[in-house]
Amino acid sequence: MSEDFGIMVCGHGSRDEGAVREFAVVAEGLRERFADREVEHGFLEFATPIIREGLDKLVARGVTRIFALPAMLFAAGHAKNDIPSVLNTYAAQNPNVEIIYGRELGIDLKMIRAAGDRVQAAIAQADAEFGEVPMHETMLLTVGRGASDPDANSNVAKVARMLWEGLGFGWGETAYSGVTFPLVQPALEHAVKLGYRRIVIFPYFLFTGILVNRIYDHTDMVAANHPDIQFVKAPYLNDHPRVLETFADRVDEILHGANLMNCQMCKYREQVLGFEAEVGLPQESHHHHVEGIGTGDAQPHDHGHAHDHGHGHGHGHDHSHDHSHDHDHAHNHGHHPYPHADHPHGPRTLPSEGD
Repeated sequence: MSEDFGIMVCGHGSRDEGAVREFAVVAEGLRERFADREVEHGFLEFATPIIREGLDKLVARGVTRIFALPAMLFAAGHAKNDIPSVLNTYAAQNPNVEIIYGRELGIDLKMIRAAGDRVQAAIAQADAEFGEVPMHETMLLTVGRGASDPDANSNVAKVARMLWEGLGFGWGETAYSGVTFPLVQPALEHAVKLGYRRIVIFPYFLFTGILVNRIYDHTDMVAANHPDIQFVKAPYLNDHPRVLETFADRVDEILHGANLMNCQMCKYREQVLGFEAEVGLPQESHHHHVEGIGTGDAQPHDHGHAHDHGHGHGHGHDHSHDHSHDHDHAHNHGHHPYPHADHPHGPRTLPSEGD
């Protein structure tokens, strides 16, 4: 494969200005690693530049082959549906531009090591401030974003287990910030019953934002009722060097023809327990109406094109549009219903304190 290409880093977007700045720092880190390439970034919604604008910048500088990287920890609706939909629409309107879609960060030993560094740094700081607590008397609560895709949710649980076992915690649990269950507060209320002296809460998120802040807020709420237990809030991944290395690996995968998304348990392709009705649904994005909203734009961007396009994205099958999520906005995408929406321990996005 020719090595003449540019790089487009595709993010979700956030109303939190800190998250937008952190994403830009990661994009800048990739520019430094690929100094001989054109690198741009953009967002699906709630922040600018939007993905289309980033693509336009690359094309304006003469780039005709673009490696598009989803800045997503796991492949759920955004990575499987929304970003490919935007990219394929752009490619259809710009036939002289080739866009090759990369793989999500996924389960990767570099990412596990980056997470381990964040957790260990938090423990070291707590030891210095409050005194050491043996690891066998410490438990870890790993918090993922949460999705209506059980494969993505199970990946969070796998990360949690690898951290728990790898670092030697006495116990480990997994929770989610929304959409699925258990949410943070019920997970912590369960954890405090297990008898551990210290509980480490680790948001397995790339960047800050409303959900990360609420994870910490809910930790404080539970901690206030349990002064005998030490609660340690570990930092999220952010621009850890091994995160940047993983992004670089995804570029190398495209170059060497190893760009394969793990679809073995994809609910859009296989009969996943409890999600059988979603196999083969048409793939499309519902984010066009909120592109850029939340960063000072009064109206969504109008690109003058329809959004009823079904397509695949380079790894052998089509995905549907289901990504029943709640990430701090109130618009209705009309998704396929999540089968456990009435679960007593969720699933809905973490409420603000006092809700």
